Amino acid sequence: MTSKTREEYMQMFAADGTVLLHPERPQAKYRPLRAVRNFQTLMKDKEDTAAVFRIFESLPSKDFLPRIADLALSEQGEELRRTEAWLPEILDDHATLRRTPKGSLAHAYCDFMEAEGLSAAGLVAESDRAARPRFPDLVEWYINRSRDTHDMFHVLTGYGRDALGEASVLLFTHGQQPSQGHLLIGYAGAANIKKTVKGTKAPVIGAAREAHRIGKGAPPLIAQPIRLLLERPLENVRASLRIPSPALYRECHRIWQAEGVDPYNLLASTKPAEPELLAA
Repeated sequence: MTSKTREEYMQMFAADGTVLLHPERPQAKYRPLRAVRNFQTLMKDKEDTAAVFRIFESLPSKDFLPRIADLALSEQGEELRRTEAWLPEILDDHATLRRTPKGSLAHAYCDFMEAEGLSAAGLVAESDRAARPRFPDLVEWYINRSRDTHDMFHVLTGYGRDALGEASVLLFTHGQQPSQGHLLIGYAGAANIKKTVKGTKAPVIGAAREAHRIGKGAPPLIAQPIRLLLERPLENVRASLRIPSPALYRECHRIWQAEGVDPYNLLASTKPAEPELLAA
């Protein structure tokens, strides 16, 4: 679908009458200094998810509206909106997800979220902290779906919630949904890790580039039927989505362990990381 004017997007509707772009939704402004300030905030506290959302808002992509139109107005998008209108409700129902066969993506997702003390509803709450106005349009649906699939990216890619893992997930995401926000956090975050762990032989920048390549080679997860993916074996889903094991990321963890660096606490480099940090 070719790019259109803002006014044209306001005249585009889904089959159920939902407008693609609500007339009152503010036009995104390119604010790189605000993005940098929030990146600095994020470097002080990688758990500050609200700063991540503000970075993305400050670096809008020119392809954002065309990308939404391509998916949301397609038959595939219409079906996703009909069957998966609100992903947090599906993703936080662990009792139902656990009824899928052992080895499924659903079991792996539940294991990850429970081990990390996370929930899809929690990510929604973090998003709300950014105080972004909401509108009943397809843009809102797309933004929500992008947010709600983030933790599933961790499970599918094998990247943990350490600093390099988070940077890698965002670069993987950029390969699927390009935005300068992903690039800023991903590559600047990797460079900051390289600077922090002085003298390390870990291929940090190589791992970041690998994540970017993997994301480009995989079909967009946002366009996949998440409910159906959850029922399938994890390795089967990874194979069908062309997501290989992140070799260089794992190599970084192996080297850091040998160097006495805990990837989950890069400033505390006196104690080796526990072996389970390298588990698949």
